[in-house]
Amino acid sequence: MANLLDGNSLAKSILKKVKVQVLNMASPPQLAVIIVGDNPASRVYVDNKKKDCAVCGIVSYEFTLPEDIGEDKLLALIRELNERCDIHGILVQLPLPEGYDIQKIIQAISPEKDVDAFHMLNVGRILNGEYSFLPCTPAGVIAMLDHYGLDPKGKHAVVVGHSNIVGKPMAMMLLHRHATVTICHIHTVDLAAFTRQADILVCAVGKIGLITADMVKPGAVVIDVGINRKEAGGICGDVDFDSVSQIASYISPVPGGVGPMTRAMLMQNTIKAASMLS
Repeated sequence: MANLLDGNSLAKSILKKVKVQVLNMASPPQLAVIIVGDNPASRVYVDNKKKDCAVCGIVSYEFTLPEDIGEDKLLALIRELNERCDIHGILVQLPLPEGYDIQKIIQAISPEKDVDAFHMLNVGRILNGEYSFLPCTPAGVIAMLDHYGLDPKGKHAVVVGHSNIVGKPMAMMLLHRHATVTICHIHTVDLAAFTRQADILVCAVGKIGLITADMVKPGAVVIDVGINRKEAGGICGDVDFDSVSQIASYISPVPGGVGPMTRAMLMQNTIKAASMLS
């Protein structure tokens, strides 16, 4: 049976450290969260982020906008927040409703306040390792590996999923840790042939049961980034946890794995932004 990569307990420990850092600052960091429309999943994520801010002593402001607010008014709000000296971090909760140019919205956020690290300047800085912020989900994965003493150096890491938010930055960060990295995606032929080679397998696709036990190398470290809603209620990941946990050495659960770590990394990015801007 695999050891559990417990993101809940690790995230709580990180939040405690962030709280101490905030207490030692001249004034608390301030985070602006913009949510457009009434996506139920987005509402859950935003509420959880607000709870984490409260735990850490970070001041959070929520800007809830109607779905039909339009790009011009959304961009005007972002420009206003960019100019406010009291706001240190800005994030726009994704996904946005149909009709919005996501990249246009993200690129409007000041790179110095882009605590999600989605701006092209922050993404580009990951390539040479000279970054201010790291995208929260892959940063959370790396923090989990570090905490459990799972060094990627010399290992074969396979990342399933090539999104700009998780897959691509995850691959770059593992490469910086001297892993040999393979990226797989929807057009990969014979996915299992690659996943069975992985010492570290990271899956971030959004498809229930994509990774089964026969696709995993015995003793592999399996990190499930997927979040999927089950028809019967509740959420699950991309990995068939019950079967894969029988052969992996370490595995992250869903829920309770990468999700809390993502939010913990957001808190770290926010205090870093405040420190840079003060």
